[in-house]
Amino acid sequence: MTNPKPRDFLNHLETYLAKRDGVDKLLKISRYTTKIILASSLIPETNPLTHRLKSFESSVGVSRKAFRLGKFVQDINALRASRWRDSNRGLALLLILAYGGEGLYYLVEQFVWLSKSGLIDAKWLQKMSAWAELVGYVGSVSLKVRDLREIKEEEACVASTIEISVTRGIGCVGEEEKMRKLKEKKTMKVLSVLQDLADGLMAVADVRDGKVGVLSAPSVIASAGLFSAIISTHKDWVSC
Repeated sequence: MTNPKPRDFLNHLETYLAKRDGVDKLLKISRYTTKIILASSLIPETNPLTHRLKSFESSVGVSRKAFRLGKFVQDINALRASRWRDSNRGLALLLILAYGGEGLYYLVEQFVWLSKSGLIDAKWLQKMSAWAELVGYVGSVSLKVRDLREIKEEEACVASTIEISVTRGIGCVGEEEKMRKLKEKKTMKVLSVLQDLADGLMAVADVRDGKVGVLSAPSVIASAGLFSAIISTHKDWVSC
């Protein structure tokens, strides 16, 4: 077997930036890096740069919302494709929570964007958006943990087949390749769970609406946001 030729970096970058998720995640990294700088007090509050960074962070936040226009449609299609009506009640509930919650979040975020842009006055929608996002992450994490269990069971079966093949002196190249792909799939799924947990933490902070707490400290929330952004950037880079 010959290894495929590595893809040209600039061509890969072009493909990545052509996706709105790619640009959105780069904006997310910029925003939460700025938040970390502001939360760390590295720059005095009286320094003019602090005001510029706050303005930049706020502008990037509004810009990210614009990239979510119509994104709720993908959750509607994902829910339709999941055949939740044919699933057992437990799985169907998780699918509705995950895709329904996220879809409602993206739908409400469109109006939050219009509110932050000054076109309409609907600040109350921010709390609704935060709750919908949190519900979506609860469903999403539950589904992915379920998927991880299935992957682990499949890994055990493949490992057993490989062990029997080695004992009998039979070639098992196909099974080893399958095991490699399962391990890659498991790694990406674990990263996805960690990303959802980090985003869920930020959603909890939004629901709490600025109430004081260790997990809602600006530095913690900013770090969670940057952590999530790096993971999602890596996932999108690999997939495109």
